[in-house]
Amino acid sequence: MPGACGLACEVCGNLQICGGCMSGIDPRAPGKLEQVKKATGYSCPMLACAIQKKEDYCLGCTSFPCDTAYMEVPYSKKTLDMIKGMKGMK
Repeated sequence: MPGACGLACEVCGNLQICGGCMSGIDPRAPGKLEQVKKATGYSCPMLACAIQKKEDYCLGCTSFPCDTAYMEVPYSKKTLDMIKGMKGMK
């Protein structure tokens, strides 16, 4: 199942800790965000943003790639710059 960031949870590496992610519009998403924070000590900024913006997945958001994505987890700066170029964003 993909997380809000758009990646498969197996790619993230935290699957064993949090049990997998979900889209930002899933009604269970706020609880999942708390579960991740409790298990790791950190909140997932990608999921938090998707919840706040009521977005299914980051890749569908009109402002992606944004400052939240540029934390370089899970995407590299090079990948985000490429996506920006493809979307015609400068």
